[in-house]
Amino acid sequence: MHFFQRKWENAAEIPADQLTRQLEEMLTRHGFTSVFDTGSMWDNTRRLRDRIESGEVAGPRIRSTGEALVARGATPSEKALRAMGFMAFSALEVTDDAQAAAASQQLLAKGVDGIKVHLQPPPQPQPLFPESAILVAVQEAHRSGNPVFVHPDTGADILAAARSGVDIIAHTTPGSGPWDEGILTAMQEHGVALTPTLRIWSRFGRPGNPSQDQLIETAVGQLRAWVEREGTVLFGTDLGAIDEPPGAEYALMEQSGMSFRQILASLTTAPAERFRESSRLGRIAPGFRTDLVVLKGDPSRDLRSLASVRYTLRDGRIIYADTARQSLHSPKRRP
Repeated sequence: MHFFQRKWENAAEIPADQLTRQLEEMLTRHGFTSVFDTGSMWDNTRRLRDRIESGEVAGPRIRSTGEALVARGATPSEKALRAMGFMAFSALEVTDDAQAAAASQQLLAKGVDGIKVHLQPPPQPQPLFPESAILVAVQEAHRSGNPVFVHPDTGADILAAARSGVDIIAHTTPGSGPWDEGILTAMQEHGVALTPTLRIWSRFGRPGNPSQDQLIETAVGQLRAWVEREGTVLFGTDLGAIDEPPGAEYALMEQSGMSFRQILASLTTAPAERFRESSRLGRIAPGFRTDLVVLKGDPSRDLRSLASVRYTLRDGRIIYADTARQSLHSPKRRP
């Protein structure tokens, strides 16, 4: 997900109750107790995180990559970003290995929790992000124990990312067609995890391009092929770039052949393991942090119940409660 929408701008100055409402609307009412922001203005996101951690604002645990590494010229203009409802920000442009190393070191020194490489093609005749520079970014991040995410544009991008030792592929690539054995084998052999973000492709169908239904069908097929390989899946929707509750994503994951337990793992144990938190997060067990979600129904019987939350608790503290239900069932006072 992302914290680059304009509503998060100047996070240090937004009133605490307003920030809590925004976090509730976006995240906590859907049961999210931990999130990974994979591209935003780090200084601003850090201030948001600090206010949550101080107890001033009720919200989830936030990890962030800060600004992404991109090819030269690949960042949209300030006018385009504003038109999309996003803050104006500068990604870190990379044309060679030295710039990749410098940009990664700069971010890590500021305290980010990972590195994001965005492989969106720049305008011609600018060169693509070099594969060797992906490897350099991975080496810098892994040296400090942090993961690397790659936003791919094509199947070839996924191959380059896997060969470079990237930890998480941030999206499927339906525009490149079904994933072949070479892509799937490379992902498996290099131990990458996949955040499929299937629902976002409903936003990208345009005249002359594959229809939205075709894009989603191809993305679902890519995830199905990965699940059949028993590959690791981490839940994510690109929230912030899109505004949509998670129910549709759960349904598409189920359509790809994922069972309830596999989808649950993508929300809990799989990210805890990938981000080296499996000794304290991701399970209900003695000694673990009390991150709990109370649902209105049984998602093992009806997956839609995953999106129907009564309470969200982080570290034993309620950070979201369904107040409508509370008012209906709260004890009546005697006159």
